Amino acid sequence: MPQPVQYRGMALIVPDNDSEWKEFYEHARAHRFVVRKCKACGLMRYPPTHACPWCMELGWTWQEVSGRGTIYSYEIVAHAIQPGFREMTPYAVVLVELDEQRGQPTPDEALRVIANLVKPDFTPEAEANVAIGRRVRVVFQDLADHMALPQFTLTEEPASGRVWRMPE
Repeated sequence: MPQPVQYRGMALIVPDNDSEWKEFYEHARAHRFVVRKCKACGLMRYPPTHACPWCMELGWTWQEVSGRGTIYSYEIVAHAIQPGFREMTPYAVVLVELDEQRGQPTPDEALRVIANLVKPDFTPEAEANVAIGRRVRVVFQDLADHMALPQFTLTEEPASGRVWRMPE
């Protein structure tokens, strides 16, 4: 049984037989952001599922991606259910459309990842700075010798497309 990793007072356990997530977090610990790439159709996917959601092929390889992208959507968590997140509220959870594979396999689909939006020191980004269209990059919060959490932080790059945020 693997040793639990502590994150915000909670035990994170990735079982030894959960090869998808075990390998994903090992790559993240090396500060490499990887997704699965289908050997048949070449499309990438996240989360790292067994079968390609577009062609159902089972063959895949890990593909390193830049970890750069655009906030496609977001949510502000005002009431944390997990005790370890209570002092972070309000905090942003973002859906990031990665630069790789934009508009594929269709104009409405792309390679998208959900994560927290944090400052480079891993504290929550201010709610006023969160907006659809803002540019982000992946940052890795090292938790143990074998695990790091990929999260996103804002960049100074110009926004992509229309910038929108929830009216207050």
